[in-house]
Amino acid sequence: MGEGSAAALPANAWNWIAVWQRNYLAWKKVALASILGNLADPMIYLFGLGLGLGLVVGRVDGTSYVAFLAGGMVATSAMTSATFETIYAAFARMNAQRTWEGILYTQLTLGDIILGELAWAASKAFLAGTGIMIVATMLGYAVWPSVLYALPIIVLTGFAFASLAMVVTALAPSYDYFIFYQTLVLTPMLFLCGAVFPITQLPHAFQQVAQFLPLAHAIDLIRPAMLGRPADSLGLHVGALCIYALLPFFVSAALFRRRLMS
Repeated sequence: MGEGSAAALPANAWNWIAVWQRNYLAWKKVALASILGNLADPMIYLFGLGLGLGLVVGRVDGTSYVAFLAGGMVATSAMTSATFETIYAAFARMNAQRTWEGILYTQLTLGDIILGELAWAASKAFLAGTGIMIVATMLGYAVWPSVLYALPIIVLTGFAFASLAMVVTALAPSYDYFIFYQTLVLTPMLFLCGAVFPITQLPHAFQQVAQFLPLAHAIDLIRPAMLGRPADSLGLHVGALCIYALLPFFVSAALFRRRLMS
């Protein structure tokens, strides 16, 4: 019992790097297509809504609507990239490809594999979010060099959403179940958390719900950094994202232990 519990946790502080490196080497072969795919959706939102709807909306919270939207798209891009890498690619490595099974024959534990997958998903989120941020900065919709403060938040956002998605991956019997997470969790979060319009425009009850959602905390940190403004309640937002990154990790580790090792 004790050995089984230990196997669901990382064996040490560096074994996960091997899993990250394995995923990187596999991804490198299709890197360009992967990057373009991660950038396409938020870029369409940024320019389609920002330039089109922005002409109607005008200024929001003292800045242009495109600049307001850019911060939301950076956070959203990190969310979707980390989530999709976990619920699809990591699920494939665990289920169909049986890559995890092969790794478990080495000295790595199940916890090492999960942590490596989370780190890789956070890396993908960093690439996706940074790509949008670079474009926004080049077009004058973000302030240099304060955008640099958003970089660690993008990584933390990736970890938080990858960790949440890992719980879904541990529970899902097949790919078909992931659509429910996308449509019932991710899409509502996009509109509740201030990515495309201020949370203050929502009814009071929805504003209260948004305060507990991870995307709202990410946006409240990334958007001020991109606009060159101080972030309110910095410790609260960082702490909330850390909780979303840590607690689901332990939950998913327990679920995967039951699924793969029982």
